[in-house]
Amino acid sequence: MNTNEFLASRLEEVFINGTWIANTNYKAQLQKLSWEKATEKIAGLNSVAALTFHINYYLNGILEAFKTGELTIKDQYSFEVKPINNQNQWNNLVETLLTNAERFIVAVSQMNDEILNSDFFDKKYGTYHRNIEGVIEHSYYHLGQIALINKLLTK
Repeated sequence: MNTNEFLASRLEEVFINGTWIANTNYKAQLQKLSWEKATEKIAGLNSVAALTFHINYYLNGILEAFKTGELTIKDQYSFEVKPINNQNQWNNLVETLLTNAERFIVAVSQMNDEILNSDFFDKKYGTYHRNIEGVIEHSYYHLGQIALINKLLTK
């Protein structure tokens, strides 16, 4: 398997249909939630909605950077989720995340080794490969949080 195919399959695993690493994925965790549960805060933890927004913020920002050649996302804005007041707003956020995940998977699957081994917009960030691995790890980190929060919400 080529590196791009391997990275794309790892992304598909965490976002769309995998169960090998975490026994779940974003799609399975998010599509079953009501907006009320998704926005509920427990013990000072981020809400599932805030974590969903956060991961989507990075996916969307990197996808935009792939198009424009400029990486403009800032950590300070990554949790600025707008209030969610109904199921339609929640469904839209989930669908936006899943659509961006699918777009990200396709973009990675089309990268050759030359791109994967080149600087990710600026030498200080390392390579595309390193940053895509970072997206995978970051996504699993927050998927674990979402799974735990979901368990707390159902008790």
